[in-house]
Amino acid sequence: MNKSLLILFFLASTQFVSAQIALPQELTWNTNLEKSIELSTQTKKPILLFFTGSDWCGWCKRLQAEVFEKPEFKEWATKNVVLQEVDFPRRTQLPPELQSQNGQLQQFFQVQGYPTIWIVNVSKVDGKINFEKLGTTGYVAGGPQPWLDSANKILSNK
Repeated sequence: MNKSLLILFFLASTQFVSAQIALPQELTWNTNLEKSIELSTQTKKPILLFFTGSDWCGWCKRLQAEVFEKPEFKEWATKNVVLQEVDFPRRTQLPPELQSQNGQLQQFFQVQGYPTIWIVNVSKVDGKINFEKLGTTGYVAGGPQPWLDSANKILSNK
Protein backbone atom coordinates (compact mmCIF):
# COMPACT_ATOMS: atom_id res chain seq x y z
CA MET A 1 0.00 0.00 0.00
CA ASN A 2 2.79 2.47 0.88
CA LYS A 3 4.58 1.73 -2.41
CA SER A 4 1.40 2.52 -4.34
CA LEU A 5 1.01 5.86 -2.56
CA LEU A 6 4.66 6.72 -3.15
CA ILE A 7 4.40 5.89 -6.87
CA LEU A 8 1.13 7.84 -7.16
CA PHE A 9 2.72 10.84 -5.41
CA PHE A 10 5.77 10.65 -7.67
CA LEU A 11 3.65 10.52 -10.83
CA ALA A 12 1.47 13.41 -9.66
CA SER A 13 4.50 15.54 -8.78
CA THR A 14 6.19 14.93 -12.15
CA GLN A 15 2.99 15.98 -13.92
CA PHE A 16 2.92 19.13 -11.78
CA VAL A 17 6.55 19.90 -12.65
CA SER A 18 5.98 19.39 -16.37
CA ALA A 19 2.86 21.57 -16.20
CA GLN A 20 4.94 24.31 -14.57
CA ILE A 21 7.51 24.12 -17.36
CA ALA A 22 4.80 24.48 -20.00
CA LEU A 23 3.47 27.75 -18.55
CA PRO A 24 4.34 30.87 -20.53
CA GLN A 25 7.19 32.84 -19.10
CA GLU A 26 6.59 36.09 -17.29
CA LEU A 27 7.69 39.21 -19.09
CA THR A 28 9.92 41.88 -17.65
CA TRP A 29 8.60 45.41 -18.09
CA ASN A 30 11.45 47.82 -17.44
CA THR A 31 10.74 51.16 -15.83
CA ASN A 32 14.29 52.48 -16.14
CA LEU A 33 14.90 53.79 -19.65
CA GLU A 34 18.67 53.38 -19.36
CA LYS A 35 18.17 49.66 -18.71
CA SER A 36 15.91 49.36 -21.78
CA ILE A 37 18.42 51.23 -23.93
CA GLU A 38 21.20 48.93 -22.75
CA LEU A 39 19.10 45.82 -23.51
CA SER A 40 18.04 47.23 -26.87
CA THR A 41 21.66 47.91 -27.80
CA GLN A 42 22.76 44.42 -26.73
CA THR A 43 19.92 42.54 -28.42
CA LYS A 44 19.43 44.82 -31.46
CA LYS A 45 15.68 44.88 -30.68
CA PRO A 46 13.52 48.01 -30.70
CA ILE A 47 11.91 49.28 -27.51
CA LEU A 48 8.16 49.04 -27.01
CA LEU A 49 7.13 52.00 -24.85
CA PHE A 50 3.81 51.36 -23.06
CA PHE A 51 2.34 54.66 -21.84
CA THR A 52 -0.21 53.76 -19.19
CA GLY A 53 -2.15 54.90 -16.18
CA SER A 54 -1.71 51.58 -14.41
CA ASP A 55 -4.03 52.16 -11.47
CA TRP A 56 -6.82 54.11 -13.15
CA CYS A 57 -6.92 53.62 -16.94
CA GLY A 58 -9.59 51.09 -17.88
CA TRP A 59 -8.41 50.72 -21.49
CA CYS A 60 -4.85 50.11 -20.27
CA LYS A 61 -6.05 47.34 -17.96
CA ARG A 62 -8.11 45.89 -20.79
CA LEU A 63 -5.09 45.91 -23.15
CA GLN A 64 -3.03 44.13 -20.53
CA ALA A 65 -5.70 41.48 -19.87
CA GLU A 66 -6.64 40.89 -23.52
CA VAL A 67 -3.17 41.09 -25.07
CA PHE A 68 -0.14 41.56 -22.83
CA GLU A 69 -1.00 38.68 -20.47
CA LYS A 70 -1.62 36.20 -23.31
CA PRO A 71 0.97 33.58 -24.36
CA GLU A 72 0.96 34.85 -27.97
CA PHE A 73 2.07 38.31 -26.87
CA LYS A 74 4.63 36.96 -24.43
CA GLU A 75 6.22 34.83 -27.16
CA TRP A 76 6.16 37.74 -29.65
CA ALA A 77 7.59 40.24 -27.17
CA THR A 78 10.40 37.92 -26.11
CA LYS A 79 11.50 37.54 -29.74
CA ASN A 80 10.92 41.09 -31.00
CA VAL A 81 11.12 43.93 -28.47
CA VAL A 82 12.43 45.29 -25.19
CA LEU A 83 9.50 46.26 -22.97
CA GLN A 84 9.40 49.65 -21.25
CA GLU A 85 6.50 50.76 -19.07
CA VAL A 86 5.95 54.51 -18.87
CA ASP A 87 3.44 54.85 -16.05
CA PHE A 88 1.32 57.76 -14.85
CA PRO A 89 -0.53 56.35 -11.83
CA ARG A 90 -2.90 58.46 -9.72
CA ARG A 91 -2.98 56.50 -6.47
CA THR A 92 0.67 55.41 -6.38
CA GLN A 93 3.50 57.88 -5.87
CA LEU A 94 6.44 57.20 -8.22
CA PRO A 95 9.98 58.20 -7.23
CA PRO A 96 10.82 61.74 -8.47
CA GLU A 97 13.44 60.49 -10.99
CA LEU A 98 10.90 58.07 -12.52
CA GLN A 99 8.23 60.82 -12.67
CA SER A 100 10.73 63.07 -14.44
CA GLN A 101 11.82 60.37 -16.90
CA ASN A 102 8.20 59.45 -17.72
CA GLY A 103 7.18 63.10 -18.07
CA GLN A 104 10.02 63.74 -20.52
CA LEU A 105 9.06 60.68 -22.57
CA GLN A 106 5.40 61.73 -22.58
CA GLN A 107 6.36 65.19 -23.80
CA PHE A 108 8.80 63.93 -26.44
CA PHE A 109 6.31 61.45 -27.89
CA GLN A 110 3.40 63.90 -27.47
CA VAL A 111 1.27 61.32 -25.69
CA GLN A 112 -2.15 62.71 -24.86
CA GLY A 113 -4.14 59.56 -24.11
CA TYR A 114 -3.71 56.11 -22.67
CA PRO A 115 -2.88 53.46 -23.58
CA THR A 116 -0.38 54.62 -26.17
CA ILE A 117 2.35 52.35 -27.47
CA TRP A 118 5.36 53.60 -29.38
CA ILE A 119 7.85 51.21 -30.94
CA VAL A 120 11.24 52.85 -31.41
CA ASN A 121 14.83 52.13 -32.30
CA VAL A 122 17.21 53.86 -29.97
CA SER A 123 20.84 54.85 -30.07
CA LYS A 124 23.16 56.81 -27.85
CA VAL A 125 25.58 59.24 -29.49
CA ASP A 126 27.91 61.39 -27.39
CA GLY A 127 25.76 60.70 -24.33
CA LYS A 128 22.56 61.82 -26.06
CA ILE A 129 19.66 59.46 -26.63
CA ASN A 130 18.26 59.36 -30.16
CA PHE A 131 14.88 57.79 -30.90
CA GLU A 132 13.84 56.59 -34.33
CA LYS A 133 10.05 56.42 -34.19
CA LEU A 134 8.92 53.31 -36.03
CA GLY A 135 5.22 53.69 -35.26
CA THR A 136 2.49 53.94 -32.69
CA THR A 137 -0.61 52.00 -31.70
CA GLY A 138 -2.93 51.63 -28.74
CA TYR A 139 -5.76 49.35 -27.77
CA VAL A 140 -6.84 47.11 -30.65
CA ALA A 141 -10.03 45.10 -30.16
CA GLY A 142 -10.14 41.37 -30.78
CA GLY A 143 -7.44 39.94 -28.54
CA PRO A 144 -3.77 39.30 -29.17
CA GLN A 145 -3.78 38.49 -32.90
CA PRO A 146 -5.19 41.80 -34.23
CA TRP A 147 -2.88 43.70 -31.85
CA LEU A 148 0.14 41.67 -32.95
CA ASP A 149 -0.78 42.23 -36.60
CA SER A 150 -0.68 46.00 -36.05
CA ALA A 151 2.62 45.76 -34.14
CA ASN A 152 4.16 43.58 -36.86
CA LYS A 153 3.21 46.20 -39.47
CA ILE A 154 5.16 48.75 -37.43
CA LEU A 155 8.15 46.41 -37.13
CA SER A 156 8.11 45.66 -40.86
CA ASN A 157 8.80 49.38 -41.49
CA LYS A 158 12.10 49.37 -39.60
